[in-house]
Amino acid sequence: MTTRRDARRLAVDILFQADVTATDGRSVMAEWDEAGEKIPPFAGRLVEGVSENLPELDRVIGAHAEGWRVQRMAALDRTILRVACYELLYPGDVPVAVAIDEAVRAAKELSTEDSGRFVNGILGKVAAELGRPLG
Repeated sequence: MTTRRDARRLAVDILFQADVTATDGRSVMAEWDEAGEKIPPFAGRLVEGVSENLPELDRVIGAHAEGWRVQRMAALDRTILRVACYELLYPGDVPVAVAIDEAVRAAKELSTEDSGRFVNGILGKVAAELGRPLG
């Protein structure tokens, strides 16, 4: 059984590949599936959701990233932000605090310590604007 954290990380991997190769995330996910990679439903929903809403996600991220354009951000940080922003903007069953914590943890583990603070700052502003409580 795959944890949500593992599924979220798989979605980040797929969407990161899509970003750096300028390919749609759904196409990359299909390639991974054809190669025998098991895509858990939660990861699939994240890839689909981010792919379908990419312009809106980038607009929101850019509006809350003072002094940063989305395309100038590190690709991995940008991908992590997109996944978390999707979870914040399109509420499902993931609490706000969990979406932010998972994104910050991923940024620290996969990118840099500074990335964790960067991601936390942007997502905190997005959540506050949406009026979504952290708890």
